[in-house]
Amino acid sequence: MEKNSNIEMITGDPKKAINKLSIPIIASMFLIFANNIIDSVWVAGLGADPLAALGYVTPLFMVLIGIGNGIGAGGNSLISRYIGAEKRQSANNAAIHNLILGIILSIAVSIILLTFLKPLLIVMGASAVLKYAMDYGIVIFAFSFAMLLPPIFGGAFRAEGDVKRATIPLAISAITNMIIDPIFIYTFNLGVAGAAWATVIAHIFAVAAMLYWMLVKKDTYLKYNRESFKNDLTMYKDILVVGIPASLEQLILSALTIVVNFMLTIVSGPVAVAVYTAGWRIINIGMLPAIGVGTAAISVSGVAYGARKYENLRITARYAVKVALIASIIVCIILNIFANQIAFIFSYSESSAQLEPLIASFLQIMCLFILYVPFGASAGNVFQGVGKGSISFILTSFREFVLVLIFAYVLGFTLNMGEFGIYCGMLLGGGIGSLICYICIELYINRLMRSIES
Repeated sequence: MEKNSNIEMITGDPKKAINKLSIPIIASMFLIFANNIIDSVWVAGLGADPLAALGYVTPLFMVLIGIGNGIGAGGNSLISRYIGAEKRQSANNAAIHNLILGIILSIAVSIILLTFLKPLLIVMGASAVLKYAMDYGIVIFAFSFAMLLPPIFGGAFRAEGDVKRATIPLAISAITNMIIDPIFIYTFNLGVAGAAWATVIAHIFAVAAMLYWMLVKKDTYLKYNRESFKNDLTMYKDILVVGIPASLEQLILSALTIVVNFMLTIVSGPVAVAVYTAGWRIINIGMLPAIGVGTAAISVSGVAYGARKYENLRITARYAVKVALIASIIVCIILNIFANQIAFIFSYSESSAQLEPLIASFLQIMCLFILYVPFGASAGNVFQGVGKGSISFILTSFREFVLVLIFAYVLGFTLNMGEFGIYCGMLLGGGIGSLICYICIELYINRLMRSIES
């Protein structure tokens, strides 16, 4: 199979591949979250209610991002396995199927979310800020393709080791959003709807850049042309076998956020939701090094699995956890030390000033959550890389929607610890669940290696 420098890198030493892939991936993920954070920062100037409204829409927004990341992971896994097996034509065909699937899903998701947006927000407890939430959500979900396609296309770029093209468009998007957000919110006087329009327009630039490379310039390793395409329903199935469970994982995480919002509404009201909305976005950024390293492991583990190099698979899993844990410890320390300064960016206006000490306290508690992520994220992404997306989904569901919620409910309500108990329960459930995930991937790899020996 003809190779370029990116393919040689991704099929070589797993440690070097993870190091080279993970930094741009972390940067691209940071930029995705930066778009969301930027919205929160500027909307915070409108007051606590508009910020809380974003908190109610955020789980649905993350479902959207999760579908994109999930299908991107499915495409990444399939393409990587073909590259590892040195089947370039099949890799090209898989990449085109990945593109087509992304377009179809974009249309379907927009229709579904717009149809059920209002009743979903009411069920989620957003009645008090429904107008703000609808103003933001309608614009975002009408242009779902702008949020869905970049991570889907990015999965194909990462599969061939070309992380620059998966990152640069997102940098353009984040910078654009940063510039035009205050213009749409305040200069055009569009309020929360202005934040949504700025986000959509910024993401459209990212989609345009990726399509230009794939369909106009045509200088990618994977080829997107009629000669490379042969309609194969099994390829859609193979992408979805990983992509659907990976997408559902984000649905589980979003559902968790919805339930936590509901719990906080009961114990403390909309102010607690605003604090959780702002603080959890910072915690999400703190998780990015671990998630980025884990995402790099999808490509590396997929190549190793396709080539039947199971020792490389073990190296990938263990090295990913090691690097991610070191980064997570550093991030946790930084968040703890600078909690007050970080909290200020969400409480700079007179109407939101009361949130600063609350957000700072949240960060100092929940930064510990970041320390568990390397074990769960790396294990889950390696399972996705080898095409076992359903196992990753089951483990994530058990960790986030069973353990986390059970402990949050018991400490928050049964033991009457309130808001603090909910946060402690999330920490306890997440920690136990992540360790279980890592034990499972070690057992799975050991079984693969024994099958080779026998």
